[in-house]
Amino acid sequence: MRADNSQHIVDAARRRSEYTRAKAVQALRSLDLAGEPVTFETVAKRAALSRSWLYAQPDLREEIERLRAAHRRDLSSPVPGRQRTSDASLRRRLEAANARIRRLTEENQQLRE
Repeated sequence: MRADNSQHIVDAARRRSEYTRAKAVQALRSLDLAGEPVTFETVAKRAALSRSWLYAQPDLREEIERLRAAHRRDLSSPVPGRQRTSDASLRRRLEAANARIRRLTEENQQLRE
C-alpha cells in the first residue's frame, strides 16, 4: 500500500494561493502609492495574474472597485489614497481655523478699545 502524500499537495496549493494573494495585494498597494489608476487589468499585469482570478476574490475585487471609483472621482489630483485628507481631519482643521478667527477678532476688538 502506498503512503498518503496528499498533504504535500494540499500544502503546496496553500502556499501557491498565499503567494498569489500577496502578489495581488502588493500590486494594489504599489499602484495606489504611485497614484496610478487601479483597475483589474493594471493589477493583473503588475502582479502577473489573470483578471478572472481577481474577479473571483471578493475582498480584492471590492478594494479594486473602491480604488477605481476613488480615482475616477479625483482625476484632477493624482494623490495616493493613503495621502488623501480624511473628513475628520478636514473638520479638525476647520475648527482650528474658526477658533483662530475668533481669537483674532477678539484681539482686534480689544486693540480698538
